[in-house]
Amino acid sequence: MACARPRGAAVSKRIVVNAGPIETRVAVQEGNLLTDLYLERHRHRSIVGSVYKGTVTNVLPGMQAAFVDIGLAKDAFLYAGDYTASRGVEAAPPVLPAVDDEDQDVEIDEAEPPRREAVAPIEQMLTRGQEVLVQVSKESLGSKGARVTSFISLPGRYLVYMPQTQHIGVSRRIRDDRERDRLRAALRSLQLPPGGFILRTNAEGKGEAEFAADVEFLSRLWGQIQARYAQATSPAVLHEEADLTFRVVRDLVSPEIDEFVVDSAEVYDKCLGYVRALVPALAERVRLYTERAPVFDHYGIEKDIEKALRRRVWLKSGGYIVIDHTEALVSIDVNTGKYVGKRDFEQTVLKINMEAVGEVVRQIRLRDLGGIIIIDFIDMEVLEHREQVYKALKRALAEDKARTNVLEISELGLVEMTRKRVRQDLRALLSVTCPTCRGSGVTKSNETLAAEVYRVIQAKVAAEPEPARHEVIARVHPDLATYLEDEGREDLARLESALDVKVIVQPVDKQPHREDYDIKLR
Repeated sequence: MACARPRGAAVSKRIVVNAGPIETRVAVQEGNLLTDLYLERHRHRSIVGSVYKGTVTNVLPGMQAAFVDIGLAKDAFLYAGDYTASRGVEAAPPVLPAVDDEDQDVEIDEAEPPRREAVAPIEQMLTRGQEVLVQVSKESLGSKGARVTSFISLPGRYLVYMPQTQHIGVSRRIRDDRERDRLRAALRSLQLPPGGFILRTNAEGKGEAEFAADVEFLSRLWGQIQARYAQATSPAVLHEEADLTFRVVRDLVSPEIDEFVVDSAEVYDKCLGYVRALVPALAERVRLYTERAPVFDHYGIEKDIEKALRRRVWLKSGGYIVIDHTEALVSIDVNTGKYVGKRDFEQTVLKINMEAVGEVVRQIRLRDLGGIIIIDFIDMEVLEHREQVYKALKRALAEDKARTNVLEISELGLVEMTRKRVRQDLRALLSVTCPTCRGSGVTKSNETLAAEVYRVIQAKVAAEPEPARHEVIARVHPDLATYLEDEGREDLARLESALDVKVIVQPVDKQPHREDYDIKLR
């Protein structure tokens, strides 16, 4: 049993596992800098990759989609293009158009499958009450149910088995053409079951022996799923994706990882067993953390997580980026901040934008931002500078496991990009809507609230059937009460004189919201 290296030791890439009573967190550091964070709550495990037997509850021809009951709180959503033409698992799967090797993202738990063209209108393929075999490709997000597909993808250590395709592809991360050809040839030399395979990034440098073990395991797993489908009553879980620690070993542990640190003896034993089974040559890199300080504090990870929840992120030069979320998109704004450069303004702008590229991509990965993302770089007049920043952005995003699509920088310095979203981003996962601002980020000022209160008092007095002197009880938040009796004292006196009333301000410590108030006459 090895102990973890001290934080200052030279480690280029490290995986750190923090196992707690509520959640398991896995951090990936490159050069002691947090780049990726994975989190799984024990009571709310991820269902991405799990396979279900479901029942169609509604078919929507206008949307070319259907809702499927798979036993969750909300029905899952199935696009026509994500449904195989065969009805159920007993029919022979169709031969699909070949998947583009370069575009196929094989990190199954981190990217949804590509949209496919439907072979027929959904109303011709599905009917209400029909039972279907589906796999979750995207978690339930907000008010939307999970997204499912009937194109099953079963990941192994080196291969992904896709029973409904007839294609052998190679991970887009393996760029050497000769190696890609060698991998295809090695896999084709085996006796393969019906269906298609994708060779994962981990397959690089491997051969028939490793692939044969994966083929046997995955084909046996598919057979078990088919058998369970035939016997199960819908809705039913046919196959659950493995827990986070196993997925980390399967998908992330590679020779590039110098250290794999775990802070729980029980989870350490489990991870060590996984590594010995899947990549025994790297077992010596698994270490048990035994220091008294929390492991994420020891490696500076906790501070990076806190920063990832902030709106503003500072750059070393003194510039900063601002990240804002809207319903439609995420905007990332690059600003000069404290950095003013020395002589050449264009060089100053280029320096900040180039520095921002690395931090922007790190924050996108760390926060797991998805959907449409707009990056507003500082305006660059020099075309060469824009191209330089764009190429740097593309290079940085090449390390991201999630599939991205990036358009070139516009004349206004804007970059439009998309990133596949499979689950909640970090902010949504770790936080709730603020009860004070109700998610808007702002609240009404005391002056605005005072004006509202005065208008309500005026309306209530005017609604009285007969003019009379009244006492007005204004029950308000303590902050507003202080304002009314201090800065707003003269305004309050004028109101009392104009309406011939006496206003009694009562601060309410347990007022549910600072914008709430209660006005009564007596």
